Amino acid sequence: MQRATGRPRPDWQSKIEEQGLVFGTPAAGLNGARPYWDESVHYVFDMAEVLSLEADVELLHSMCLEAVDHVVTTERFRDFALPEWSWEQVAASWRRGDPHLYGRFDLRYDGSGPAKLMEYNADTPTTLLEASICQWYWLKDVHPDDDQWNSLHEKLVERWGEIAAKLPRNEVHFCWSQADPTGEDHVTVAYLQECAAEAGLDTIGLAIEQLGWDSALDRFVDLEEAPIATVDKLYPWEWVLGDDFGKHVVRSLPETTWIEPLWKTLLSNKALLAVLWEMYPGHPNLLPASLGDPGLLTEYVRKPLLGREGANIAIVAPGYETETGGVYGEEGYVYQLFDPLPEFDGYRPALGAWIVGDTSAGLGIRETTGLVTDNGAAFVPHRIPD
Repeated sequence: MQRATGRPRPDWQSKIEEQGLVFGTPAAGLNGARPYWDESVHYVFDMAEVLSLEADVELLHSMCLEAVDHVVTTERFRDFALPEWSWEQVAASWRRGDPHLYGRFDLRYDGSGPAKLMEYNADTPTTLLEASICQWYWLKDVHPDDDQWNSLHEKLVERWGEIAAKLPRNEVHFCWSQADPTGEDHVTVAYLQECAAEAGLDTIGLAIEQLGWDSALDRFVDLEEAPIATVDKLYPWEWVLGDDFGKHVVRSLPETTWIEPLWKTLLSNKALLAVLWEMYPGHPNLLPASLGDPGLLTEYVRKPLLGREGANIAIVAPGYETETGGVYGEEGYVYQLFDPLPEFDGYRPALGAWIVGDTSAGLGIRETTGLVTDNGAAFVPHRIPD
């Protein structure tokens, strides 16, 4: 694993906009702002590293599914700060095998040892278009003889075909939130909608705020007041369960299919990190973690169970003390061993390794100048020399 520099394509901005990347909040660099999509640098991996990472990702995913089964079987929902009224339906969603689409593991990796799981974005992962489409065309333009860990598009289309076979109707409504000021969620949902259409599904896009509830039919309807059978949402389950809207969602199951499914609220919660360590103590792809207090850890990262975008993170370690602001934490914390991201030329890359269905599918990398990967991180591409 190496960090390399290169000359950006003269028309890179128009190219990525044509590919759908139409948001671009500036990221933080060592000398001020840098583009969110930054192709002046990239990372280089050899095939042996990528094959090892692929195996790690699929193993971690299988361990996470075992952890969900453990939580459901032992009814540990309180550890995940889930409202008690939702517990029965979370368990039912898991036991039914409600279909899941994709997820992103955030990993610490420096090329010298096993990848370490930082967290699992299993419910509302973004940076998908960048990882699937934008960096692939960058590779073809700049390094056409090289390879890339990237079969995301093909696997997403294939997975939508598998999900379609289980749906009552060949129609999916795709929802994002109008509350997202960057447009990133809308871009991600639009790309997922495109993949589903390529798989042969009929697709309809609308903001989640535009979903209607027909009390007479006791089900969700769209702007045309037509009943909704399947919803793909980029809206966190913990937000859904936190208001009255969520009670309608839970009541609509299983007649309405929700993707990602309700059982993924257990995977997108950082309590998962502590449960994994309990189930697989000493595993080379895990960092020690505990719920409620740091236990035996003397250097640790305190993460809110439902935190997002690096908010309310506290690092306790000599010389590294850091705390970020935000609105999370009332739900409780998980404490994870502090193992800082590796440093390359003053930047710290977090590897976002994608899973589609149950199969490893690709890699996206976000760089930050600090210890916490937040919304100031830039996306950079990667390649595998031929």
